[in-house]
Amino acid sequence: MEDCCDPAHLFAMTKMNSPMGKSLWYDGELLYSFTIDNSTYSLFPQATPFQLPLKKCAVVGNGGILKMSGCGRQIDEANFVMRCNLPPLSSEYTRDVGSKTQLVTANPSIIRQRFENLLWSRKKFVDNMKIYNHSYIYMPAFSMKTGTEPSLRVYYTLKDVGANQTVLFANPNFLRNIGKFWKSRGIHAKRLSTGLFLVSAALGLCEEVSIYGFWPFSVNMQGDPISHHYYDNVLPFSGYHAMPEEFLQLWYLHKIGALRMQLDPCEEPSPQPTS
Repeated sequence: MEDCCDPAHLFAMTKMNSPMGKSLWYDGELLYSFTIDNSTYSLFPQATPFQLPLKKCAVVGNGGILKMSGCGRQIDEANFVMRCNLPPLSSEYTRDVGSKTQLVTANPSIIRQRFENLLWSRKKFVDNMKIYNHSYIYMPAFSMKTGTEPSLRVYYTLKDVGANQTVLFANPNFLRNIGKFWKSRGIHAKRLSTGLFLVSAALGLCEEVSIYGFWPFSVNMQGDPISHHYYDNVLPFSGYHAMPEEFLQLWYLHKIGALRMQLDPCEEPSPQPTS
């Protein structure tokens, strides 16, 4: 991962890897490029803002296998917790998914669907972000042309209100190289899942990686039905991601010891009080 994609330097857009005047191609579209101008350049940190290497990382997917897992305490013991797509972290979920977040991804499609692209009231969005405390919001602002404006609105909204969260923009060259890396290993999909992007980054940024909630099947290992996410059962668009293929690659990494995949419950469910 370090050889192909250099997450330590390319994970996010920085003043060092994205100087003013540089032209970059959107990684999700073939026809569009953009040139970094003064206003865009000013949004980037000087360098990747983590103390590297990160020690013990937890990458938390949103799979229904997390429900009743009791993995919250174990997740929160990590030094650096990464989460996908602004998941709910209210108290009803804490026992299973924890409450700590150092980095959480936010796809522009979520900003459009849940927050009306921040074109109207922004209070709901700002309030929703408070659960992530002092975390980085990692956004693919330069993957698709339609995602740039919503991502910039997120940056300015949080900055204007003095929020605790800091927006980092994914480097399109990094995302493209990660995509090529996995395609060469047999994952053929229109686009990798956010989870696989995050795990790939963690393997290059962290000394130790544990992953939770990565299980793309409708039954658990005991054959019991489970919901698609730990918080709902909304299914993804078919054919966009190749989740079973991704799972097999992650399982292989688990088997060779490159990461640890948690599939069993971490703690047994609390017994229900009898009346």
